[in-house]
Amino acid sequence: MRIDAHQHYWKLDRGDYDWLSPETPVLYRDFLPAQLKEHLQAHGIDKSIVVQAAPTLAETEFMLSLCGQSRTIAGVVGWLDLEDPAFRDHYAAFKANPFFKGIRVMLQDIDMEFAFRPAVLEALRFFEQERFPVDLLIKTHQLEDTRKLLKLLPDLHAVIDHIAKPVISAHETEPWTTHIAAIAAEHPNVYCKLSGMVTEADHRNWSEADFVPYVRHVVEHFGPERVMYGSDWPVCLLAAEYGEVYGLLESTLPEHLSEAEREQIFGLTAARFYRL
Repeated sequence: MRIDAHQHYWKLDRGDYDWLSPETPVLYRDFLPAQLKEHLQAHGIDKSIVVQAAPTLAETEFMLSLCGQSRTIAGVVGWLDLEDPAFRDHYAAFKANPFFKGIRVMLQDIDMEFAFRPAVLEALRFFEQERFPVDLLIKTHQLEDTRKLLKLLPDLHAVIDHIAKPVISAHETEPWTTHIAAIAAEHPNVYCKLSGMVTEADHRNWSEADFVPYVRHVVEHFGPERVMYGSDWPVCLLAAEYGEVYGLLESTLPEHLSEAEREQIFGLTAARFYRL
């Protein structure tokens, strides 16, 4: 099975996408399964993982409601308030739906202190014990604290979204390269998504060469069995069309990879991580 392990759907009139605005017209409209289907088919992608784009329970319910309407959805990565004493009840309710495959912890725009709060650590330890998939949305400057967090949660079944958002537009590699290599070596149960890269590059003037060192560093250290392709559609439209994102990854992967290893990156890793 070939899988796009990271994309989003939203409807503006739902009212919980505060980060979207008319100032970014390419994204300020509805995006639903019918619009993505043609892109998946064009590139031989069978299914996708729909990831939360708003920190609300209602949005997770919305995504789960789409699963019965589209055969292209393999699973949903939702959201839970980890400081809510009732989060286990919400988790149990969502888990009754077979399409609920993971949660995402959105850390990129907040102080990492949040992740070390007692209630949040307790919640993450619960998911660690459950072996339930956790997406980590972080930026490069948070990688050092992420390493500290993972040492407290050595069995967390986690994936780093968007390769931790290095500043590709400035060709910055350190401290990203050091921390990515360390996390890959120290935590064999942590995975990485080759996603969200075009929006970290120069939106109008990126080139294939910009991404080669990042893609190859991730594959070298995590290995194909812990790396997965994600389009980050429709957010990627800020810098590239779906086909460009797909083609960019195909052309920047290490040339020595076998077809079997490429199949891991383009689907089998995601299927295993999210237990599809």
